[in-house]
Amino acid sequence: MARISYSQYSLYKNCPKQYKLRYYDKLSTFTNNIHLIFGKAMHTTIQTWLDCIYKESVRKAEQLDLYTMLKEELVKEFIDAEAKDKQVPCTREEIEKFYLDGVEILKFLTKKRADYFGKRGWTLVGCEIPINVEVRKNVRLVGFLDVVLKSDTGQYRIIDLKTSTMGWNKYVKKDKVKAAQLLFYKMFFGQQRSVNVDDIDIEFMILKRQLYERADFPQKRIQIFKPANGSVSMNKARKDLMEFVNTVFDDAGKFIVESMIATPSKKACRYCEFLNTNDCTEGVC
Repeated sequence: MARISYSQYSLYKNCPKQYKLRYYDKLSTFTNNIHLIFGKAMHTTIQTWLDCIYKESVRKAEQLDLYTMLKEELVKEFIDAEAKDKQVPCTREEIEKFYLDGVEILKFLTKKRADYFGKRGWTLVGCEIPINVEVRKNVRLVGFLDVVLKSDTGQYRIIDLKTSTMGWNKYVKKDKVKAAQLLFYKMFFGQQRSVNVDDIDIEFMILKRQLYERADFPQKRIQIFKPANGSVSMNKARKDLMEFVNTVFDDAGKFIVESMIATPSKKACRYCEFLNTNDCTEGVC
């Protein structure tokens, strides 16, 4: 039984050979960095805050020392990354800088809580809600939903938290592969919970570490992006996912290695860990 994730699909769409080298050949040299450490720490901090808001009270959530919590989570993630990778993942200066950025995000979020996480009429289904669905015989898609809320009227809201330096520009928003993450989660959460997809809203909540200096317009630390998720978009995403599955896995769920050929381009190769190594000499500089 093959287990796939959105990140696998995304990597394959970027370059099938990069996917092969990481998941089939298991040659990845990937290590943690400050961006991953910060992202995990922010997720945990915000999810703990939301859990307190919806399962206890807003007043109690306001008493949480989120800044200390963030600092402790950054230290924890740093220690875990160092132990796993057997090397220091980032500098102390980076940790301090990202911590201060995180404090600004938390200040904004707690001040504007009602704009993003209104409590009236809503309950928290949970954070890190697991998805584990068979998409085809011998192939299952697994993942975790950052935040899921449910209204008194039966409407669901799936929120994916993303940390970003200065937010998403129009090119990122047009990226169909990036949008597919929430489309997959919408269709498979609905399938897993027997919920009509028309009753599920999806959104990326982008947490911006920095703001533009001397901007002529008001800026927010949080950017909401809701990708197109009607029937046309959903059907295209499902078709694209099944094309990936049927190209990469045979009927028994085993890899079809012949399908994993390089598709070099400046975009695909830009951040590839195998670029210009003995493992891949087809990259574009």
